[in-house]
Amino acid sequence: MSGGAATVDAQIARILSKNQLHDLRGFIQMRHCLNRCNIGMIYLFHIVQTAGILISTIAAGNDMKALIWVGVGCHCIASLIAVFEKHNVTLSKKLLRDIEAIQTHSYVDEGVIDAELAVAVAPSAPLESRFAQT
Repeated sequence: MSGGAATVDAQIARILSKNQLHDLRGFIQMRHCLNRCNIGMIYLFHIVQTAGILISTIAAGNDMKALIWVGVGCHCIASLIAVFEKHNVTLSKKLLRDIEAIQTHSYVDEGVIDAELAVAVAPSAPLESRFAQT
């Protein structure tokens, strides 16, 4: 009986190890994607923010009230970009903690980050495919 229990324990350990390896690869890939996206967002934020300042300044100097609102709109868009970038940073930090936990063998699969990242990384994918496990 103990030989069968040892085989079951070995199979369970192998399955959990394979799951951790799969999670590690996925976390590294998602973190890489978030970091690349954030670089673009940072540049885009500064471009849109600078454009908003320039448009608002020129419009105020030439008394163009309608154009001032275009500048204000640019500021709003820049603020949204900054919010998305900060959210991506938060997700990236959580992924880093999970990667470190896998390295120290203290990783517990909570499954929550997968749902958050599926929405953040692949919002155009159908809902069923975002949560499908392979």
